[in-house]
Amino acid sequence: MNEPTSRPLARRAAITRMALAAAAATMPLLATRAQAHTEKPHAPKAGPVVKEQKDWGIAGDARNAKRRIEVVMADNMRFSPERIEVRQGETVKFVVRNTGKVMHEFVIGTKAENAKHADLMVKFPNMEHDEPYMAHVPPGKTGEIVWTFNRAGEFEFACLIAGHYQGGMVGTIKVVSGGKA
Repeated sequence: MNEPTSRPLARRAAITRMALAAAAATMPLLATRAQAHTEKPHAPKAGPVVKEQKDWGIAGDARNAKRRIEVVMADNMRFSPERIEVRQGETVKFVVRNTGKVMHEFVIGTKAENAKHADLMVKFPNMEHDEPYMAHVPPGKTGEIVWTFNRAGEFEFACLIAGHYQGGMVGTIKVVSGGKA
């Protein structure tokens, strides 16, 4: 093959490789964008709540909640109250109200789980997530979580939206075995 003919072929092959590389690089972005974390509440899941045992408890039934705890989320990156105490075995209905002008969320978990998830939210701020221990609350709205604390220990509730957790939007849930909370 002579040199003038091989240059266009090499150039086309290089362009094809670049186009394939660009397409491969954008695929994760397209998948992330399809699940955008927006200012709108996430669509409710169809069907019953999946009850999966976590280190911090399990999704509860609203009819078993004997206690209602109101939590306010604000744009100063704080919760009120910042500390909650419950009894082991107690099912609590959390009513979380966003008094701010931006989306906030209330996520229950261990300190390690919340920190790991918060890091992911910084890397992938458009990531959508929806679990029974999470409430995504638009400005001026209210959300609810019903949770059974069947394990004693100290856990967190946090807003994992990129920058909020890092800004200190974290609270503590202490689950005491026996006794009164």
